[in-house]
Formats: sequence, structure tokens, C-alpha cells
Amino acid sequence: MNSSHSKKVIIGLSIAVLFLLISNIATLRKLDMTTRSPETVLEAVTDEVETIEDETPSTSIVGKIVLVIDDFGYRNDAVSDGFLTLNVPITCAIIPGHRQSSEFAKKAIAAGQEVIIHMPMESTLNTPGEDEYKLRSGMTSEEIEWRMNEVLKEIPEAVGMNNHQGSKATTNGKVMGVVGSVLKKHEKYFLDSRTASNTVGEATMRQLGVPTARRHVFLDNDPEVEKINAQLNTLVSVAKKRGIAIGIGHAKPNTLEVLKQRIPMLVNEGFQFEFASKVVE
Repeated sequence: MNSSHSKKVIIGLSIAVLFLLISNIATLRKLDMTTRSPETVLEAVTDEVETIEDETPSTSIVGKIVLVIDDFGYRNDAVSDGFLTLNVPITCAIIPGHRQSSEFAKKAIAAGQEVIIHMPMESTLNTPGEDEYKLRSGMTSEEIEWRMNEVLKEIPEAVGMNNHQGSKATTNGKVMGVVGSVLKKHEKYFLDSRTASNTVGEATMRQLGVPTARRHVFLDNDPEVEKINAQLNTLVSVAKKRGIAIGIGHAKPNTLEVLKQRIPMLVNEGFQFEFASKVVE
């Protein structure tokens, strides 16, 4: 056999071997795909989807809204329970001294909501109710401190306090100074309901280093549904402008109905609801 013929034979054999290798590789790849479990294939697809979802930008927050609902303790019924199931953070302000006060505080905590004390304070009007709890401008510092401590024992779930009425007491520097000192000792915050335009509540708390904030809008001084909606619109405008807005409403049927209707819409619009404890400073 001459050298030319030998070279042709070698080249032919090489091509045949290469072809067989390629065929075997293709066969093995097909076999691997057919033997992989459906779960494995699904995992691969899921990984790809999760990667795409992770890269999707989150919706920006239009503004933060704090809803404080006053006057829990007067009632413990379907209306009060309704506020606990609004699926957003609600700060429940509970008036001490009523049969339902302690019971509702426990219920609110169990529902994942926040509890504060709705502390009775002296008004410029002669308003009855909670006389054994009310903080008055003529009291000694010891009397105010004692009443504060008793209330904190009655509702230990409370993380803060706001004033119930108080158009006179909140303008009194001595009264608010004692309130602030007790709250600071117990590491509680104070929310100034601003029932008087010349209140010194917020300013006193800041001087004492007590976390504090102020109410921006009363939602339901007028209990008509249309008026409550209008006040809620004002609260929304404040949230857009300032970034944070605090609204105070009351445990009443119409207030509950308006919030039931509007909260899902506001969430869809990009508003975020927070507890008062998250915005005091």
C-alpha cells in the first residue's frame, strides 16, 4: 500500500470517528433532557421568573397616613371591632375607666393594632365624665403624676397617649410638664390632639425629650358621611404635601364606613398607613 492510499484511509477513519463522537454527544443531551424530572424543569423556569420579578421596580409611596381612632372604651361591639379589621395599621386611643377599656385594649393588641391612652383632660367647657381620671390645671404635680401612673397600670398595653378634650389642660405648662415627665419615665410617646390652638403639649414634650407629633385633621367632628369624606380628602392632601399626615377620628359607624370604602382605594393609589409610634420624633 502506497503512502497516498494510506493517507486517504487515515483521513476517512478520522472523519468516521468524529461523526460518531458528534452523534453520541447529541444522543446523550437528548437522554439528559428526557430523564430530567418535571420539578427540575419547573425550578429552572421559576428561577428565571423570580429573577425578572426581582428586577421590577417597586411602587413609590405617595405619602404616609396615620389613623388614630379615639373613644374606644365607651363601646365594645361590631363597630369597634370593625376598626380592627381594616387591614391597615390603626392606632386605638382608649379612654380609661370604663368596663370595656381593658378588654378592648387586649382585643386590639391581639388584632395586631396599636394601643394608646386617650387621657381625659380639663376642657374650657364644663364637660362631665371620667372625673376620677381627668387631669386638671388646679391639681398638684403629685395628683397628676398619681393619676397618670394609675392609668398606665390599667392599660399596660399602651405605648403612648393623646388627650381627650383638654382645651384647658393642654395650655397649662405645669400640667403638660408633669405629663411629659411621667411619659418619659415610662418610655411612652405623646400625640397632641390639638383641641386648643394655643396648646403647649407638643412643645413641652420636645423640651423634655418625649417622642411627639401633632394631629393634622379631625375626620369626623361633623358625623355626616360627605363631611367625613371631605376631611379625609384634606388628610390625603396633607400627606401628599408633607409626606406624613395624622388624622383623628372616633369609633363611630359613619367613620368606619368611610374608611372601609376609602382605605383600599388609597392603598392602590400608593399611600402607606402607619402607627403613630412610627412617625413621632
